[in-house]
Amino acid sequence: MERLQKVIAQAGVASRRKAEELISQGRVQVNGQTVREQGVKVSPNDKIEVDGIPLDKEQPVYYLFYKPTGVISSVKDDKGRKVVTDFFPNVEARIFPVGRLDYETSGALLLTNDGDLANKLMHPRYKIDKHYVAKIKGLITKEEVRKLARGIELEDGKTAPAIVKIESVDRKKGTSVISLTIHEGRNRQVRRMFEALGYEVQKLKRERYGFLDLKSMSPGDYRELKPYEVKQLKVAPLNGNSVT
Repeated sequence: MERLQKVIAQAGVASRRKAEELISQGRVQVNGQTVREQGVKVSPNDKIEVDGIPLDKEQPVYYLFYKPTGVISSVKDDKGRKVVTDFFPNVEARIFPVGRLDYETSGALLLTNDGDLANKLMHPRYKIDKHYVAKIKGLITKEEVRKLARGIELEDGKTAPAIVKIESVDRKKGTSVISLTIHEGRNRQVRRMFEALGYEVQKLKRERYGFLDLKSMSPGDYRELKPYEVKQLKVAPLNGNSVT
């Protein structure tokens, strides 16, 4: 017997957290009866439907995607903008992004139908490292770099310590290139960290997610993860270790 929200997540419909929302909204039926209570357990013989569609358990799949700028980190958009799943026309599994990159940010993004693993990777306790490179307008100082590394006060609290390095400075153009490694996943966090110091981010790319990087990939490319990579992703969250 498994919890209903876990079964829905494992089927690739949504993450476990989103599955709990679907249950609360009365959009899930078990053997023809609507279920709204969290924690209900089901067996393999139970008939489960989400929005009237029978649940078919898919084989888990895992992809690393090089998200281009101007793409929404979602499976659909009510404004008709391009979404990440538009780049996977030949993938039949119901994949979804693990976390998100904002519209104007490019870089490494995981997509999977394994809601259980996605939920673990996104949970703050597991501290998955994300490595970014940002081009900002202005000449950043070493003291400001130290502030970024120690943590910046934002409206939703102080950021955790980060690894920050000045990669280059163009005094003629008045720009700086900074690399940052963070493990939090707040909305637009890197941009807001620089904005708090008065800098505009002109370009932002996530070059690495945990140990997964974009070598030999171009914007819009994706590749399926190798079995050992999937295993490493699964082991690190369970051990509460950072994937680096």
